[in-house]
Amino acid sequence: MNVAAQGTFLRQTGVEVPLICGPMYPCSNPELVAAVSEAGGIGIVQPVSLTYVYGYEYREGLRFIRRLTSKPIGLNALIEASSKIYFERMVKYIDVALEEGVRFFITSLGNPKWVCERVHAVGGVVYHDVTERKWAQKAIDGGVDGLIAVNNRAGGHAGGLSPAKLFEELSSFGVPLVSAGGVGTAREFVDDLAIGYAAVQLGTRFIASTECKASDAYKQAIVTAQESDITLTERLSGIPVAVINNDYIRRLGTKAGPFARWMLRGHKTKHWMRTLYALNSVRRLKAGLSKTSGDGEYWQAGKSVAGIHDVRPAGDIVREFAAAWRAAGEAATAATSR
Repeated sequence: MNVAAQGTFLRQTGVEVPLICGPMYPCSNPELVAAVSEAGGIGIVQPVSLTYVYGYEYREGLRFIRRLTSKPIGLNALIEASSKIYFERMVKYIDVALEEGVRFFITSLGNPKWVCERVHAVGGVVYHDVTERKWAQKAIDGGVDGLIAVNNRAGGHAGGLSPAKLFEELSSFGVPLVSAGGVGTAREFVDDLAIGYAAVQLGTRFIASTECKASDAYKQAIVTAQESDITLTERLSGIPVAVINNDYIRRLGTKAGPFARWMLRGHKTKHWMRTLYALNSVRRLKAGLSKTSGDGEYWQAGKSVAGIHDVRPAGDIVREFAAAWRAAGEAATAATSR
């Protein structure tokens, strides 16, 4: 294990366990975020989930989470400047979060430089989602403090490399790396840390938790799915998204149509097409939160489903993983002292 990197991550975030509950649209409800932080990991607020899906006024939503836990939380910022209105809203999200005491940020897409400047000015920390070295280099050039290494086992927008290969590709940057994707068990958690990662980000495992507001059908689909049930579809965002291959996905298909492909190739038209995809996804995902069956909805999930066999309190999940991490650390210390 990379004890030094883990120590840096724990110091930067102020948490006890090198574990992140990753931001998930629409599954990052306040109760889930707070439960993970309260147990010693760090829960990440997804602002569109907080406001649009769960109906909180943004600042009040952050304060509600603070009433549930006094421990550190983080914020996810999707910073692609596809429109002026969206960019201005994201700037407000970040500024309000800073005012409310949030000091850990995960940025996705876009150039994180302006976020780093704002956050570093008050002593905060920024990590950036990456799937390969070229994006990592841009993030490092923008001033980030660490990288979320999204691998080929992740749910949602997965990467193309295994956890080990991605670590090998990114380790020379000299910043803490967080493994994101494919971890559903305490054993897998320890295995990823043993590669050299500073921390691990989980998503799918926390959807199958009692605090998550996802539908019972969604949770049950995760519990019963196998790794072979995870497929990639371009029909949701124009970019391959990892989902459970249910009847809806089989009807929808996995490849973008000719018109969509043409739109996505254009410098300007790709933003219009992605906006259309996003609007459709928002409608489907929000509707899917309350459904009792899989008809007409899709479920993002990663290959970690293979190790998830129950729905449990988020705090119990964190504590189980923490115990395995500490035991592995003690075993490693004992081995080196012989």
